[in-house]
Order: sequence, then C-alpha cells, then structure tokens
Amino acid sequence: MGGCCPPMDLFRSEPMQLVQIIIPIECAHLTVSYLGDLGLLQFKDLNSEKSPFQRTYATQIKRCGEMARKLRFFNDQMIKAGLPPTKSARQVDLNVDDLEVKLGELEAELIEINANGEKLQRSYNELIEYKFVLQKAGEFFHSAESSARLQQREVESRQTGDDALDTPLLVDQESSTDPSKQVKLGFLTGLVPRGKSLAFERILFRATRGNVFLRQAVVEEPVTDPVSGEKIEKNVFAVFYSGERAKNKILKICDAFGANRYPFTEDLGKQAQTINEVTAKLSELKTTIDIGLLHRGRLLETIGEHYEQWNHLVRKEKAIHHTLNMLSLDVTKKCLVAEGWSPIFASKQIQEALQRAAFDSNSQVGAIFQVLHTKEAPPTYFRTNKFTSSFQEIVDAYGVAKYQEANPAVYTIITFPFLFAVMFGDWGHGLCLLLGTLYLIVRERKLSSQKLGDIMEMAFGGRYVILLMSIFSIYTGLIYNEFFSVPFELFGRSAYACRDLSCRDATTAGLIKVRPTYPFGLDPVWHGSRSELPFLNSLKMKMSILLGVVQMNLGIVLSYFNAKFFQNGLNIWFQFIPQLIFLNSLFGYLSVLIVMKWWTGSKVDLYHVMIYMFLSPTDELGENQLFSGQKTLQLVLLGLALVSVPWMLLPKPFLMKKQHEARHQGQSYALLENTEESLQVNSNHDPHGHEEFEFSEVFVHQLIHTIEFVLGAVSNTASYLRLWALSLAHSELSSVFYDKVLLMAWGFNNWIILIVGIIVFVCATVGVLLLMETLSAFLHALRLHWVEFQNKFYEGDGYKFYPFSFVLHDDEDE
Repeated sequence: MGGCCPPMDLFRSEPMQLVQIIIPIECAHLTVSYLGDLGLLQFKDLNSEKSPFQRTYATQIKRCGEMARKLRFFNDQMIKAGLPPTKSARQVDLNVDDLEVKLGELEAELIEINANGEKLQRSYNELIEYKFVLQKAGEFFHSAESSARLQQREVESRQTGDDALDTPLLVDQESSTDPSKQVKLGFLTGLVPRGKSLAFERILFRATRGNVFLRQAVVEEPVTDPVSGEKIEKNVFAVFYSGERAKNKILKICDAFGANRYPFTEDLGKQAQTINEVTAKLSELKTTIDIGLLHRGRLLETIGEHYEQWNHLVRKEKAIHHTLNMLSLDVTKKCLVAEGWSPIFASKQIQEALQRAAFDSNSQVGAIFQVLHTKEAPPTYFRTNKFTSSFQEIVDAYGVAKYQEANPAVYTIITFPFLFAVMFGDWGHGLCLLLGTLYLIVRERKLSSQKLGDIMEMAFGGRYVILLMSIFSIYTGLIYNEFFSVPFELFGRSAYACRDLSCRDATTAGLIKVRPTYPFGLDPVWHGSRSELPFLNSLKMKMSILLGVVQMNLGIVLSYFNAKFFQNGLNIWFQFIPQLIFLNSLFGYLSVLIVMKWWTGSKVDLYHVMIYMFLSPTDELGENQLFSGQKTLQLVLLGLALVSVPWMLLPKPFLMKKQHEARHQGQSYALLENTEESLQVNSNHDPHGHEEFEFSEVFVHQLIHTIEFVLGAVSNTASYLRLWALSLAHSELSSVFYDKVLLMAWGFNNWIILIVGIIVFVCATVGVLLLMETLSAFLHALRLHWVEFQNKFYEGDGYKFYPFSFVLHDDEDE
C-alpha cells in the first residue's frame, strides 16, 4: 500500500470509520471506478428494500451480463479450436458502448461462420458416405452381373450339347415365358452403423417375411456421421425388394436404425461418371472448408488477443454498476449518496480519488466526503501479507475478531507450529516436510497462476504455515534425538557407558555416568533401553502440562489487555484477577512442583501431592514434601482457589445492575423532541443500545461463564496431554516401521527382500507418518488453539471487512 500507510499492526484491527460520500451523477461512474482501484472502501447497501430489477442501473447490469455471455461463447470456441487467450502487449482504449457493438458483430460473424462450416462439413461427410456406397454397391452389381453371365454361358452350352435328354424341361418353359410377366425388383442402398447391422438384417427379414435380399460390405475405416458428427464404423448395404409395400417398410426401418440412404444407378457408365463427379465435389468442398477454418482461426486469434482486456473491462463495468445500485439516489436525482466503512488511514487516499474522478469527468461540482458518527459495530480489518494471511485464516475459521479485540493470530504464528512440532518431533520427518514446502515456495509464482487440485490448493495456501511447522519439527526432533526413530550423537558422546561387557544388550542395567551431561536434547543411550518408555512418558507428560499452563495463562493475560483497551474495569477485577488466581493456585502450583522436582532430582509423587491437597489438606506430606512450608502454602492456594469462584460469580452482575441504574437515572422525564428528529435519531442508533437490562439473564450468563471456566481449567489442562499422547504415538509408529520393516528386511541378506522392504518403509513413512500423522497433529494443534487458548479471551463475533476492489473481484471470478 506504499509509504502512505502506517506500519502493519496485527495485534488489533485497523481503526475504522463510517463515511458518507455525496457524488454528482455525472462523475459517479468514474468515482466508483477509482474507488474500486483503491480497494479501501466497503459500501453499504442503501437500497436493500428494492429488488434487483427495481434498482437504477438494472439495465446496464443486464447489458454487461449479455456481453459476459458473448465472451464466454468466444472462450468456449477458442478452447474447442485449441487457441487459448493470449495477453496482448498493446492495449486498445474502448468504451463499453463500442465494445458492445463490436462483440455483437463478432458473435454474429462467428455464428455465421460456424453455421456455414457445419453445413459444408455435413455435405462433405454425406459425399464421403455416398462415395463408399458407389464403390461397395458397384462391387455388388459387378459381381452379380459376372455371375449371371457365367450362368447364361452354362445354360447355352447345355442347350447346344448332344445329349438332349439331359436338358431340363423348365429351360424351355423359362425361355418361352412372356417378358411382361417377369417381376421387377427394386433396391435401396446406404450405410448402417456396424453395431446395429445384425439387428437391422434381422428386423428386415421379419418385417418382410423373408421377401428381401440383403447384401452388406464392411467399410474399412471409421466414417464421420453427417448427423451426429461422430466417427462411427459402418457397413454399406443393398436391399432388394419387390413391391411398394415392402419399400415403405424398409424406409421406416432405415430411419429407425439411423441408416443413411443414397441413390444408386445400375448403369455402369453412369456409376463411373457419378464417382468422378463426387470426387470433384469432395475436392472443392475440402478446399472451401479449409479456407473457412483458416478464416475462423484468424478471427478467433484476433478475439484471443483482446479477450483478457475485454473480459476485464466487462467484469469491471458489471462490478461498478452493482456498486452504483447500492447507492441512494438524491431527491433531485442529480446526486448519489454512498455510505461505507473505510480504515481511518485511507481518508486521504479516498479524497484524492474523489478529486481525480471529478477532474477527469469535467464535473463542475466535486464529491463531498464526510465522516458519520454511529454506534454500529465496524467491520474487522487486518492488513496481512502472504506470510501472515494463512495464520489469520486459521483464526478466522473459528470466528472473525470483534472490532479491535486482541488478535490471537499474532501468537498463533509461533505457538501453532510449535505445538504441532511437539506432537510431530522427528527431525528426519521434519526435513521431508521442509523440502516439500521449499519446493512450493520456490515455485510459488508459477504455481499461483495454475489451477491446482483441492488438496494441493490447501497445501499451497498454507505453505508458510507448513514451513514453520517443519522447522519447529526439526528443532523438537533434535531435542527428542529422533531421525526416523534412530538416535544420533550429534552434539557429543553419550554421558553413559557400560560398566562391563554384560550391559551390551541396550539396557540401563550396568550403565554408569562417565562424561558430562549430553549438551542438547535427549541422551541417545535412552533409546532402546528398558526404561525408555517410562522415562519418555514422564518427561513428555510433564512437559505437556507446563506448555498448557503457560498458554492458558497467556490467554488470561490477553483478556486483561482486552478489558483495559475497552475500559471495562469490571472484567479486570472480577474476571481477569480471579481467573488468574484460580488457574495458578492449582495448575500453576503443579507446574512449579514439576520444575522443582526436575531441578532437585527428588522422587516425590506429584499425583499423591495434588490428590491429597484436596482430600486431606491438613495432613502432613511426609516423604512427599519438596520444600519447607509446603503444607501452609497449599492451604493458602486452596483457599484462594475457593474464594476466586464466588469472586467471579457474584459481584459482577450486581455491579452491572448498579451501573445501568446510574446511567439511566433521571431519563424517565426527558424533554419531548420533535417527532421527525426523534425518529431520525432512533434509526441511527444501534438497536442493542435500547435493550432493557435483565438482571436474571446477566446472572445466569455469569453463572454459566464461571462454571465453564472452573470445569474448563481442569479439562483444558488435561486436554494438553494430547501433546504427550500424539508424540508417543508418532515415535512408536516410526520405531515400528524402522525395526519391523527396514531392519527385518536387512536381516534376510537378500537384495530382493531388501528392496521390497525399503519400498514398504518409504510408502509407510510417507503415507502414515508424513500425511496422516501430519494431518492428525495439525487438527489437534488447531483444537488446542481454538478451544483451550482462545476461549480465555477471544469473542470472535465480528464481521470481516470486504472492500470494493477490482483485484478481489478478479480473484473470486477465477
């Protein structure tokens, strides 16, 4: 946004203002266009009671819709022709009226070219079929004629023979038959689809009771059907029949089977002449079709050069008129009144855009810009970049922040990938995720312009979230000392060594400390030892509680900053302080005990300490005492926890009632106002400001809130144990795949089994650990932020700032 804007601050949303702009009608279009280029004003719909057809600019929107339809038609034609739209270097200045005329002319020309091309192509396909019929049917008649001549020669040779007794008696009868009484056979020729030829033959036989003679010949190559335009394998047929009745039946059957009929002559001379004529026509038609396709291709190329510019102009015009329809028409019908929300820092830019629009449209009067005072809640607007936007989307998926309340996304940038990594800790798997993410980031410019699949689109959108997740996973993996479940001595040698040869079986029995403590992370000697699981369970469980208590305390502290910002002293004294005391009296104390136990190396049973803190607070701790005065401290903390519950519950509703009464005292007998003025004032007020104070509702709400926090303090702390559970599951699965697949395959000393084992190991690692476990840890980290962290301070009942912007419109259309 340039140097005009203040530095980005994600902690609170941008201060917003409700503005009113009175725009002269002659510069309204240009003004809205410039504001759309600026993209910092969200217009309010001042004509919500009107239907879309009753609004002022309904006709213009209809025109834009018609132009958009024509452009979609051009796009479909270009896709069919394999000519994608190209971005032209030269931009042609066009107004909407000229573009509408031009699009109409181009559409009419393209439709005419398509219609002529279809007619020519149909004629061409019909001639191709006719040529096949002439060739194949000519072969029928030629073979029939040659066989008839052969029979005639045989008959003549028999008649001239010496043995007159062997001559059939019917020959004389046939030869003496009257030619006028001979039956004249008719015939039909054409093509029938090969898949229907058997059924076609069967139906003909049944319909004519066998009084037809059918000949078929296979056409070797598929033929383009003139009607459907599809390539179909066909057979040429010739049907010989007797009588008009049989002919009508055959014609109906041909129509039913989609058989195309073509005329055919018996005269061999005419057949040759017809074939020559058809071949000449085919050549002429082919030339004409090629010229037509070339002309169509040139026309589509011309359209493709300007398509992007025209499409952008039409979408822009439609968006402008949609926005103009949201403006209210002045009584004099010379001005348009607009209202909308904008960030306070954008006031100067908006005024400059208004002045520029008035100057460019030669308007004698400029637009009037003024700020309105309202009790309506403004929209929430955070200025994000490509790195922070994905984290903001994670928070917004739960609920958009109330205007200027503390934004969890600031902390989510670090806490979300870190909690994910606690569950996913393996620096080998983290490296795999990092490499995949770096590929997306390096090619982000190219990938952002492509259409990706749904899953790939989500991964690409959250590439920077996955980047931090992978980096933190490498960090926690180094702490856990796991590389595909294998430990490495990366930061020095193990602090332990075998006392003698009897401890070679990877157990802690017989191990003694011979070197300084391993400098970073887990000592590799723990992996594979008998006490590995109990040790890691204890470590990760306590670590999960510590992380959970810290994050919940952060949420409560943020509620203090919210209350201070909104000047709500009641929330500070009767929500923030008792909540902080209650949580830390119990689980903050538990966290201190965990740290002290680690620090001192004590063997105190913390389960026993916490349980008997409630059941028998006055009993002596005995061997479970960590420090002197622990019993007294526990009694004080327990008392504070018990006191903080009524502290949260009782005072706040009564004080709210007192404040309400003091605020409305003496207003019962206010001076009567003018009727019109009072209606105007009431219409501008927030409806929530006139709701009556219901003490019972407020008290019940506070009771629910108190119970929810008290029970939630326990359940939320327990919920953070999922960090331990998923970390353990990930580690054990990784160990199983390594030991039971890779090492087992290695132990066979067979290259084929080893290769199969490596393939199974890679597939299991990618499918289960890098995909399913990643998704699982992601969802659990999401739940910890939405429920355990954000419910301490985040209301999330706001609504997002959607400015009128041509950039946003283009993104939505894509």
